[in-house]
Amino acid sequence: MKKYSENSLNNGRRGFIKQSALASFGFMALLECNRCSTGLIESPETVNGSLNLVHNSYGYLDLPEEFTYKIISKTGQKMNDGFLVPGRPDAMGAFEGDTQDEVILVRNHENSPEPLENSPFGNENELFSKISSSLLYDAGQRQMPRLGGTTTLVFSEGKQEIERQHLSLAGTNRNCAGGITPWGSWLSCEEDVTTADGSVEKDHGFVFELPALDKGIVSPVPITGMGRFHHEAVAVDPKSGIVYQTEDRHEVLIYRYIPNTKGSLLSGGRLQALGLKDRKGFDTRNCVLAPYRWDNHQLPLDQPMEVVWLDMDDMLSPKDDLRYRGFELGAARFARGEGIWFGEDELYFACTNGGPNKYGQVFWYSLSPDEGNENTDSVSATLELFAESMDKYVLHMCDNLTIAPWGDLILCEDNGELNHLRGIRPDGTMYTFATNTGSESEMAGVVFSPSGKTLFVNIQDNGETIAITGPWKNLS
Repeated sequence: MKKYSENSLNNGRRGFIKQSALASFGFMALLECNRCSTGLIESPETVNGSLNLVHNSYGYLDLPEEFTYKIISKTGQKMNDGFLVPGRPDAMGAFEGDTQDEVILVRNHENSPEPLENSPFGNENELFSKISSSLLYDAGQRQMPRLGGTTTLVFSEGKQEIERQHLSLAGTNRNCAGGITPWGSWLSCEEDVTTADGSVEKDHGFVFELPALDKGIVSPVPITGMGRFHHEAVAVDPKSGIVYQTEDRHEVLIYRYIPNTKGSLLSGGRLQALGLKDRKGFDTRNCVLAPYRWDNHQLPLDQPMEVVWLDMDDMLSPKDDLRYRGFELGAARFARGEGIWFGEDELYFACTNGGPNKYGQVFWYSLSPDEGNENTDSVSATLELFAESMDKYVLHMCDNLTIAPWGDLILCEDNGELNHLRGIRPDGTMYTFATNTGSESEMAGVVFSPSGKTLFVNIQDNGETIAITGPWKNLS
């Protein structure tokens, strides 16, 4: 049995906090609690905590005793609007439905124009004629439509069944992650910066908003003020309406968008990049491995660093150079920003391949009291390296993440090998909640229903959305 070194997972002193009252909108938040000061993973027993996973000989997901999963939606199924469930499901948001029993899931699909097996219009796009070009952001000259977008599912929590599902955003590229707004909509992000040329009708690399309760395909309008880049995930401050954004590439920035009008993202606003005070162009990645050796500043854990925000211009540049121009201005550099969730005046975000061994990092950002309206007399926001994985058998390339109703952080892995759902308790101990033993697919889109009774997750390569139920109180 493998022996873990005492620093196989370095955890900072900060703690995760429980789900806020915004959970009624599916907005899983962080609330502060105390956490042990060491939090180091020392052995497989510590990693697995008190959970004994039961191997599923007939499926692919190993879960703790008394927990079960059910495939509720699968690629290729006919939906209620006549289209097919697209492939490669990724991030999701959960909302209250029209009744107490209903859960609304909005699900991203990380699809490019090919392969057609992931198309909502069939393996030959034979259903494509049934959708109007006005409902597609990019119809591909009616020859090669963009196949990303979202689907919306209405789930009966009592029956544990899908009641209906439909296409809700169409004609976009590689909709990877996104985030829920406090006003009941889903922000879906394109992880693609293809420019208009030939069969490509429009530039890509934008964020789109769709109300969760809409029952059809929304008119696709890009929020251009939020910038054009490889968008990953977003988190919205319910007090100010500021949107924080991650970017998924090897040398990226963290952004925030300050809308001119709270709750109206299309009304325009300011795009800014995060920098560290008195540390121009600081590299947070800590990687020392060749051949992709990054600048090694040896960023320590538990060291609050004062933050500055730098105004960005030319947000729609076709050169795809926003991250480079921001770095030249002094913005901090990160390794593949992924999941991000907002809390009580703070947020956490994951960098999937940061750290000395490129196994992943988690950062903690504490807001300024004058967030978005800073001046020379303001107390600065701070950024801190919260956790850094040192062993891939403990935590390997964390991606999407959420907070359980009882306060644990739940993280999806995406490493192309053996992927898990990992949990970190408020006291710093870590456990494996689920193991995907049936495929090498990443797990994505982890989110709890507003009631906390059901955990939803996607098995991306399998094209399946899963509902997990069980005695959650045993984990709290």
